[in-house]
Amino acid sequence: MATVELRFSALPEHVRTARLVAAAVARRSGVDEAVLDEVRLAVGEACTRAVGLHQSSGISAPVRVLLIEEEKQFSIEVGDEAPRTAPGEKVPGAYGADDPDAESEEDEMGLAVISGLVDDVEVTAGEHGGLIRMSWPNTPPAALVP
Repeated sequence: MATVELRFSALPEHVRTARLVAAAVARRSGVDEAVLDEVRLAVGEACTRAVGLHQSSGISAPVRVLLIEEEKQFSIEVGDEAPRTAPGEKVPGAYGADDPDAESEEDEMGLAVISGLVDDVEVTAGEHGGLIRMSWPNTPPAALVP
């Protein structure tokens, strides 16, 4: 199992780099060429969401992206450190504390786009941040198969 880890400042201009790296690693791991645009778009959406969460919460920590090559699948994990709370509960400075409806709608839209692009997606969130894990089947190139 090979893993590539990216960490970047929560700035929109870094999302493009994450998309390009994700597509390159996906291609190398054997993800079907027809799916690479979906990988690029899903990673871009997940990273844009994480950047927005960091910016709205005033978090200076970097956004984390893990690109994981396994025997039969390629996975991407996009992590943020924006705290989330239970519905109706407010944490000062936390994501959604000022205008929960507007930010919640934008967040749900981003997650809907990702769910439409990726069949295997898992979203988790808590007081220490969130994680989006997306997976695609792969077939490693013959030269890499033992």
